[in-house]
Amino acid sequence: MITKNYHTHTARCRHASGSDRDFVLAAIENGYKEIGFSDHAPMLFDMDDYYSSFRMYPYEAAGYIDSIRKLKAEFREKINILVGFELEYYPKLFARELNFLKSLDIDYLILGQHCTLNEYENGSVYCGQKVSSVKVLDDYINQSVDGLKTGRFSYLAHPDMINFTGDMDVYKERMYFLCAEAKRLGYPIEFNILGFVDGRNYPNDIFWKIAAEVKNNVVIGIDAHNPNAYYDRDSLISAQEYLKQLGLTANNNIELIKP
Repeated sequence: MITKNYHTHTARCRHASGSDRDFVLAAIENGYKEIGFSDHAPMLFDMDDYYSSFRMYPYEAAGYIDSIRKLKAEFREKINILVGFELEYYPKLFARELNFLKSLDIDYLILGQHCTLNEYENGSVYCGQKVSSVKVLDDYINQSVDGLKTGRFSYLAHPDMINFTGDMDVYKERMYFLCAEAKRLGYPIEFNILGFVDGRNYPNDIFWKIAAEVKNNVVIGIDAHNPNAYYDRDSLISAQEYLKQLGLTANNNIELIKP
């Protein structure tokens, strides 16, 4: 049984609900021994008239860290609690952003590439929307790989998030490259429970057959946006069965990299 999860959000991202404490209590009640909070990272954009609608603001980051650290101390006899962020790799912003996040003394980062380019630029695409452009697919793949090459992330979250509707032969070729590079660089890829439960475009069957061929290391991420996600053990079992049928195993015993 999986007793570790490193993909947990908080209400600070503005599309999740529940108190930090409620997430912890739900995890304890359902047998988890270690969880990580990895809310969407506050981003230091270099323009004053743009900010994401799906992440906390920089001024909220210290309070987030403090809240999770206090819960870690309070519940240390029952569960180990870590704190980090889910972060995109935006080339123009990454160095400054990384310095800011490191100053918070976090435990880890996971790479979750939600937009291409640097998000606010013309031509940037939210990766969950349907897109047939090979250029957008390539931007997603290349930024994901370049992000992993920085050595600052612990794993790649929802690697199949890009909702590509174009030529499937091109998709297979590009995703084989992504899986092969993740394996070569030593990073697990995430089977995302939120997408699995919601019936999103990910997890993508074509992608996971490629991952099985490449023999990627796999981590299951609950991607919890409310405490009830920790009660859904049936979906975890179903996900493990799905992966097993493909010849993949996820045990969530991964090396967490302090950025």
